[in-house]
Amino acid sequence: MSLFHKYRTPGQNYTIPQLDLSAAPPDTPPALRYLYEYSVVDEGDGYLGHPDSVLLQNGDILTLYPAGHGKGKTLSRLSHDGGRTYPDTIENPPKSWENSRETPTVYRLHFTERDWGDRLLLVCGNPKWPKEPTTGGFSCSLSADEGKTWSEYETFYKKGDPVFSCLPIVPMSSLTQLKENGKFVDKWMGLFHERGFKNYKTILTFDADGRMRWSRPERYLKPFRGFERAAQVCEVECVRSDGGTGGELLLIGRCNSKKINSMVSVSTDEGKTWSRPRELPAALNGERHKAEWLPDGRLFVTFRSIERDREKLRTNYEKKGMNWYSEGWVAWVGTYDDLKAGREGQYRLKLAHTYLARQEAPAVTANGDTGYCGNVVYPDGTIVTASYGVFSPEKKEQGTYSTDKGAQTRKTFIVSKRLRLSDVEQLL
Repeated sequence: MSLFHKYRTPGQNYTIPQLDLSAAPPDTPPALRYLYEYSVVDEGDGYLGHPDSVLLQNGDILTLYPAGHGKGKTLSRLSHDGGRTYPDTIENPPKSWENSRETPTVYRLHFTERDWGDRLLLVCGNPKWPKEPTTGGFSCSLSADEGKTWSEYETFYKKGDPVFSCLPIVPMSSLTQLKENGKFVDKWMGLFHERGFKNYKTILTFDADGRMRWSRPERYLKPFRGFERAAQVCEVECVRSDGGTGGELLLIGRCNSKKINSMVSVSTDEGKTWSRPRELPAALNGERHKAEWLPDGRLFVTFRSIERDREKLRTNYEKKGMNWYSEGWVAWVGTYDDLKAGREGQYRLKLAHTYLARQEAPAVTANGDTGYCGNVVYPDGTIVTASYGVFSPEKKEQGTYSTDKGAQTRKTFIVSKRLRLSDVEQLL
């Protein structure tokens, strides 16, 4: 049996309920109609993609995204009303943001050992794009004033670095504050991958003068290289147990081969070692998982849906001959124990329809070029999630642009949705 056949499983359908929030049925109660609406963060005649968001201390939401598929100038939008509108941008962004080469990710750093307050960290990779030069490495920008001003990009482990060089993709797909002796310390574990589906971790620390230090990247899934390569593991999310304060770390990994469902692995030693990866149920199969803890102790996980069930594939597909199709931008609700035990969880949400080329109305099958969400959760449990995609059958004003799905004639948008699960559950 070849390696690639060894790590292949039959596709199955999920059995938990899924609520479609694409369009409100006529009998939807007025107080719940907002669940079917979205706010436009940005739109354009070109391609906008891959947002990430951070909740600011004053309650504003900062959303960052590239003007292009992965690569492209880092753009910003600010919401002052909980994700209902996004009228403002960062004033005077760093000049180096104009040359961003990859999907931006943004995180809050909460210092526990130093009296430095919080800082925001923006990370952007420098992978190899076809027919284009690159410096390599990953670039970092810091803000010490809640996103008002930012440092210019500083690049780590670029080409020619005598210690290590890399061409990272989606750094940092997750960033997790670490513990020592049961207490949080000023160290953060970042994850990324390179072509060939080699997954790395690197530890962020700061010197006494506040300068960033990233440890030499290490292959944390190397003991499971057969699985990692055949399943094509990438864009891994990391979740800390017990509402984000516990002693376990759990990985949710995209399996890009689409021959096996997304993977899960657990560490009880702060990411030094990991359990053998296992397949998650179909309800969680997808790409670029982003997980947030809710005040009630549940998890809200967004991702790009990947469906592999053979029966559903007979009538639903993005392209004939594919062994999968997408239902688009979805979210999963369940518990940490569900993830760890491989249970399906409680329910799923289709957050909004992303249109395929010939679609004029929402359908089961959706454009899979979506997901990569920016998620924030307010203390009262209100969720604001942002994604990118073709959220309307509206045509572009001029010409076409190229995506990984081919030539596109419809507008892409960055949109956000507000949700309260207590409202969602009235409709289930």
